[in-house]
Amino acid sequence: MSDETYTVTIEPIGAEIKCRADQTVLDACLREGVWLPHACTHGTCGTCKAQVLEGDLDLGDASPYALLESERDEGAALLCVAKPRSDVTIEGEVDVDDGVEIHPVRDYAGRVVELAEVSAGVRRLRVALTSPIPFNPGQYVLLRTPDGETRPYSLAGLPGDTIELHVKRSADGLATDGWIFKDLAVGDDVSVSGPYGQFFLRPARDEPVLLLAGGTGLAPMKAILQSLASTGCSRQVVLYHGVPTVDDLYEHEWLERFAASHQWFSYRPALSRDSFDGRTGRVPVLVAEDYPRAAGHVAYLCGSPEFVADSMKALMKARLFPRDIYREDFFDSADRASGRNVVRSPLIGR
Repeated sequence: MSDETYTVTIEPIGAEIKCRADQTVLDACLREGVWLPHACTHGTCGTCKAQVLEGDLDLGDASPYALLESERDEGAALLCVAKPRSDVTIEGEVDVDDGVEIHPVRDYAGRVVELAEVSAGVRRLRVALTSPIPFNPGQYVLLRTPDGETRPYSLAGLPGDTIELHVKRSADGLATDGWIFKDLAVGDDVSVSGPYGQFFLRPARDEPVLLLAGGTGLAPMKAILQSLASTGCSRQVVLYHGVPTVDDLYEHEWLERFAASHQWFSYRPALSRDSFDGRTGRVPVLVAEDYPRAAGHVAYLCGSPEFVADSMKALMKARLFPRDIYREDFFDSADRASGRNVVRSPLIGR
């Protein structure tokens, strides 16, 4: 860890923070409660792009597709991978919604207390932390692998001293195939940092809610549901969970129990290859059938790039505008070399 420290000034708010030479500007800001836009945290999405007004930054491992050469020449940087080489002034977009509490990023140590196979290729990982982590329902943590890399996973429960992650196996994935589905065991020590992300429940919005989850995109939705229940929800909430087959459907019993005990909640499994309650189809198709007009709702989307893109199209066709739709937009590290323009969520960790 470097002892050299620089001052980073964030305009237009005039905030000044200290940032180590071996620390990214985004990390230093988030740890001081300065909430800058971000998503992927590894230089591939461009969400944290900012203008450098004064000083020098090491631009780090920024994807050439997310930070173009012309943008570099004009003084732009991706703050999630950029590190200071002098005192720096940047122009950042600091915008926090009403009713949203900002939780500074911290490091947490913990121990695995559950590692369960909940469906084909999906494991539920529960970690007991040495101190509780506060977060907004829908946010994610970075889980550190044994070789020091980090991978993002959405938080599936309420804030506290035990966190729950839903991990989908990825072929040759460093964190999944190479660790979580291979050597990781109950009793192992792990570490995480967080919370991260701008995909989370907006408590000030009181419209009926549509939750659209694909695969392990269910994780943040589970956190949102529990949060709504804990605060005495009185609006209608509908969850669509899309998976290919019955064997891929997980947390089904929990969701059925939750629906039975909360009259405001409706659970609609969506199987693209099997029938369920007489229906077969992808979430975007079923939502379009159920909501030919979705205006007046607020929607939260989490899933694969195709899932998010198709769900966005279905909702917008039903007259729900982008300002009423929340989702994660970022590049996965696997897309760095190709530069594919995709929409991804924190749940897609490899």
